[in-house]
Amino acid sequence: MLQRIEKIIEPTLNALGYDLVYVSLGGGGNRQTLLVMIENQDQTMVSIDDCVRASRELSVLLDIEDPISTPYNLEVSSPGFDRPLVKIQDFIRFQGNEIKLQTHNPVENRKRFKGILVKALEDHIILEVEGQTYEIPYQEIRMARLVPKFQELEVKPPVKKR
Repeated sequence: MLQRIEKIIEPTLNALGYDLVYVSLGGGGNRQTLLVMIENQDQTMVSIDDCVRASRELSVLLDIEDPISTPYNLEVSSPGFDRPLVKIQDFIRFQGNEIKLQTHNPVENRKRFKGILVKALEDHIILEVEGQTYEIPYQEIRMARLVPKFQELEVKPPVKKR
């Protein structure tokens, strides 16, 4: 169902100047939440206005196409600083960045990794963790995210008045 939703919404998002990052449907109770993560095609920060604009367009489109038979809430958001890496293109784009990921099955006796994404190849990534290199096939990646980079702010002491 999620692939069908992606096929329905992606052309509209692209026409609005956004790329689709991630779609999920979940939550408990009587209403599920359809989460749609977007980013600007020019890679600038997604604003609240961007999310509202996309939400309005997608809401109308999803009402017409009706891919979800049960009640749901639509939530459109930016991927945030810890952006998920979902598509091969995401891994290619963020080569050289620090990521954390979990695998479905152990790779060299571990399932959790945090390291530098050295290279994204056709069928696997190369990840360097504390000086050790791991080759991880895409089909083994359960979840991958960027590790946010925050620059240190220089804090100056207040100027005393005389």
